[in-house]
Amino acid sequence: MAAPVLSTSLVVVSSLIAACLSVFYLTSGSSTCHLVPLSALAVCGLVFCGYLRWRGAGPAERRVCVVVVGDIGRSPRMQYHALSLSRHGYQVDLVGFLGTKPHNEVLNEEKITITAMADVKGVQVGPRVVSYVTKVIAQSVQILVTLMETRRPSHILLQNPPGLPSMAVCWLLCLLRGSRLVVDWHNYGFTILALAHPHTHPLVRLAQWYERAVGPLAAHHLCVSEAMKEDLRENWGIRATTLYDRPPAIFKETPLELRHQLFLRLAQTLPPFRTRGEEAGGAGERTAFTLRDPVDQSVTWRPHRPALLISSTSWTEDEDFSVLLKALEEYELCVREGRGLPALVCVITGKGPQKEYYRKLIDGLHLEHVQICTPWLEAEDYPTLLGNTIEAEDYPTLLGNAVEAEDYPTLLGSADLGVCLHRSSSGLDLPMKVVDMFGCCLPVCAIHYNCLSELVKHEENGLVFRDSQELASQLQALMSGFPRAGGRLEDFRRSLQTNRGKRWDDNWTQTVLPLITMTTPSP
Repeated sequence: MAAPVLSTSLVVVSSLIAACLSVFYLTSGSSTCHLVPLSALAVCGLVFCGYLRWRGAGPAERRVCVVVVGDIGRSPRMQYHALSLSRHGYQVDLVGFLGTKPHNEVLNEEKITITAMADVKGVQVGPRVVSYVTKVIAQSVQILVTLMETRRPSHILLQNPPGLPSMAVCWLLCLLRGSRLVVDWHNYGFTILALAHPHTHPLVRLAQWYERAVGPLAAHHLCVSEAMKEDLRENWGIRATTLYDRPPAIFKETPLELRHQLFLRLAQTLPPFRTRGEEAGGAGERTAFTLRDPVDQSVTWRPHRPALLISSTSWTEDEDFSVLLKALEEYELCVREGRGLPALVCVITGKGPQKEYYRKLIDGLHLEHVQICTPWLEAEDYPTLLGNTIEAEDYPTLLGNAVEAEDYPTLLGSADLGVCLHRSSSGLDLPMKVVDMFGCCLPVCAIHYNCLSELVKHEENGLVFRDSQELASQLQALMSGFPRAGGRLEDFRRSLQTNRGKRWDDNWTQTVLPLITMTTPSP
């Protein structure tokens, strides 16, 4: 391994030296010296191309490089791509940051090799534009060096955003190594940048120009919605294939026994899951939701249990959680007025830049019948909480204490209602968290934006709201009479059970596999 690393470093360093010499000589005013830097650049270019071809020696038909210039553990769609490729016999290099723990399936799959990149920073002093520019330069070199160390793939499958600078770097490497670039459009990077800057800001305009200029150079394109497919075709000249997010098999309704076991684990660290008052000392295992009979060991629901509401967020500007908090305050008032509503336990999973801001707001609320907790759950338990979840943060030796990511599917499968506050920055992507919830047959209340109807059908598999007042009204209507059978929540759940649709693997095999198998270049 040392020899390839050394040779890679020599190629990169020599190229940088040649570039510096070029600038010096070309500005020196001596025309006789111009041949020196040009020759140096030509030689370095030949060495660079030769090195890439050497690294790519041998068959490339069954290898794909999946690139995430972000946290692999928080990029479930790209993890699912890697798993689907491996199931069809491909060797996969999964490249990205190691922050949150990826799914155990990814970690345990022999055909998947995870290659870690560091999250580089730009210069932290001076104008913000200097930080952006230096970060782009550093990240370009980092991506180049990292991908040069992998064997030549038939395809590079790149997540966008972020596409600056990865899209151009990956396209260049594909050109030199005889591979094909496939861009998976999750959103537009420039619209995310516009959350922090005006649309007229030079950085936003530059990012938009970059995506429009470099994006069409890819050989194939995937996108997450029909609305995005149409926008790419009409405004970008890109013909994309829509690959809807679909839940993998781990997202399903959770059996009552597993729910009880999860609630017991969560009760060790999260007070809302514990029994309160005199009931805490009763016979048998008890949680706020379930109890186990000490005689026959059967698990049953508590007759007056609270409803379990779950929402998952990245705590960013495109999700205004004050909408949910205001709705919960209104719900609290209605419970106090004796309107026959159950208590609520609201679990908000995820991590992100605004989490501490909202936690302070939550701590300032004085709620008696609504309890809110904000764990960071581990991936495999998240579906169970939707049927009950905790997020996937626990590389135990790296990140310390977190609830297992494997609990997230379990948590989702145990919940009574999901709430989604995702507003697309482009108005063209669909919330994957709702896809996971639907996989667990969990009804959803989702905030309205343009293409949401491709996923959430109002009054069919959930409800769509526009503000906190409308959400509060929906919560009251859905929870009226809970947990008595026959309510609207049960109707929505039956609709989801009847119309499950395809799972991820079936959808991927039908949509993506033909693009890979039919366009594999010869070695």
